[in-house]
Amino acid sequence: MNWPEHGSNPQYIYKEMKISKPKNLIDFSANINPFGPPGILKEKWSELYPEIYDYPDPHTLILKERIAERENVDRSSILIGNGGSEIISLIGRMLAGKNVLLIEPAFSEYEKACNKNGCQIFYHHLKEPEWELDEKEIALKLKGMDAVFLCNPNNPTGIRYPHSTIVKLLKECKQNNSYLIIDEAFYDFLEDYIPIAPLLKDYSNLIILRSMTKMYAIPGLRLGYVLAGKHIIEKLSDDQPHWSVNILAMSAGELCLQDDRFIDNTINFIHTERERLFSFFHREAFVVSESSINFYLLRDPLEKEQMPFFEFLLRRGIVPRHTYNFPGLEGKWLRFAIKGTKENNRLMEVLTEWRQLP
Repeated sequence: MNWPEHGSNPQYIYKEMKISKPKNLIDFSANINPFGPPGILKEKWSELYPEIYDYPDPHTLILKERIAERENVDRSSILIGNGGSEIISLIGRMLAGKNVLLIEPAFSEYEKACNKNGCQIFYHHLKEPEWELDEKEIALKLKGMDAVFLCNPNNPTGIRYPHSTIVKLLKECKQNNSYLIIDEAFYDFLEDYIPIAPLLKDYSNLIILRSMTKMYAIPGLRLGYVLAGKHIIEKLSDDQPHWSVNILAMSAGELCLQDDRFIDNTINFIHTERERLFSFFHREAFVVSESSINFYLLRDPLEKEQMPFFEFLLRRGIVPRHTYNFPGLEGKWLRFAIKGTKENNRLMEVLTEWRQLP
């Protein structure tokens, strides 16, 4: 099958599965904040309208200053991009022809960007269902590698790796003259996040990817950034198109960063709903990944193949994310975002129906 590469846009999965799309459906395939965008965006939206008459700042200075202050890094260590995907594409160009190690399962855009730029790609597959990150085991594969991609918290499992493990891996990469590229697209959903941006001062091989579209629920605007040493930022900037970030996205990012309470409320809500959902999954004998954030992997261990389960959910208007294009998973799991209370209740109702089938 020609599986859709990403979540969201459920019409494509229904078309590929040759299933009629129900009138009422809930899309669990996109890992976006269930609260929607911060209220300040709606309040200020009409004030942003006049800005579309002007070109955006090609240097995104105000947004960089906000992020620099928040992360305690120099402004020269930041590059703003048109979503995380653009940043990954720029990194792919920087690594053209190099040897790259991907720690799988992981976001498919890493492999796609590296393939486009003629990289030699190598893989380290984490073993399910724990998906533990053994830095010693990975260190054995670092010889000859120019870069390593690591998603933390991991997409699609939702599992986070300890700060101490990241530091050990970073040291190993530095000794091997390898970049360690850490995608932190979902870091701001963590309850006890330990910042890694301070490590930039001692590790010139560290590259940190960030997305603002997930926590702030603005995927339609496309906004992300990268934290790295000045020399890396300059390399990436050279390949970035002029005015890559539109003025509405830039202004929205500046507004979103003013609302820390929004993040705290989101983290608390996600924690409560995750505990409630996981308790139900365990009680009903589903297997779930030990996620620490706003999405998780789920499977029915009573089914050898998950396709009948997947089809059942789609016909009931529940749209999970397939995992056929995640190396190492190949459809053995389904990924679900944590939605609002009403939507999560509906998911549990449908899963109960599934369990009651003869």
